[in-house]
Amino acid sequence: MDGIGSKDVAVAALKIAISKDREEERNLKAFYQQSGVMTAGVDFGGEFITSITKIIERAVVAAKRESIIIDTHTEEGAVAGATREAISQLMAKAIGLNVGGKIGIARFGDHISVAVFFGIGLLHLNEIAVGLGHRVI
Repeated sequence: MDGIGSKDVAVAALKIAISKDREEERNLKAFYQQSGVMTAGVDFGGEFITSITKIIERAVVAAKRESIIIDTHTEEGAVAGATREAISQLMAKAIGLNVGGKIGIARFGDHISVAVFFGIGLLHLNEIAVGLGHRVI
């Protein structure tokens, strides 16, 4: 994947976020790793308002665990900011409801993208939504 840019990194984050299971996630991770794109995925769930902080924390921890970022304010802040941007795109739909889903994180060079895939609602009456944030480190 010569000439990897922000669009390619965003697509990788989205694919990780919408992967159907851990096996598919592992396969995607291996595929992207061959191109130098680092990825991570992490699940989340709970009441939307009380989950916002936990979702951001999970994204930062997953990015550090998978060596996508190093332990600096700049890199942690980039992941936190991209995650918050992705969440803010879904706020109007999710406020007051339960959410569950997956966070996909991807990085190549100084491009980092975070995608959040949400199931929003009550019981089995879910709305599906995706948010995407990008930062340059």
